[in-house]
Amino acid sequence: MIRNSDVCRSNCPINFVLETFGDRWTLLIVRDLMFKGKQTYGGFLESEEQISTNILADRLRRLEAHEIVRKTVAKDNRSKLIYRFTDKGKDLIPIMLEVTAWSAKHDSQSNAPATFLSDYESGREQMIAAVRANLD
Repeated sequence: MIRNSDVCRSNCPINFVLETFGDRWTLLIVRDLMFKGKQTYGGFLESEEQISTNILADRLRRLEAHEIVRKTVAKDNRSKLIYRFTDKGKDLIPIMLEVTAWSAKHDSQSNAPATFLSDYESGREQMIAAVRANLD
């Protein structure tokens, strides 16, 4: 387990987030696990952004060290690892939805579903609950 004071340059809350997720790859892995149902190393490699294997392995280790995800061995294939969110990782749901809403509002090229923004604004808590239920 990584202790906050061991890895952070300061105790600033924004700095803590940057120290944990300070690159685009980490948040894309979180996105894939949270919204796209990907749970395996191979699944993450199939993402359209084409993360390299060494970066993927490093970011999964970082997420595990920060107790955002945990890995288990697949029941049907002992050589396959399954990644799932911890409760700490599930606490990212509102943040990831807010980031998605912000992007849907300000990026004219966003591929968020057309109804996402209005659905989110009218039913934020229900959407959070639905994502959480899908992860359990």
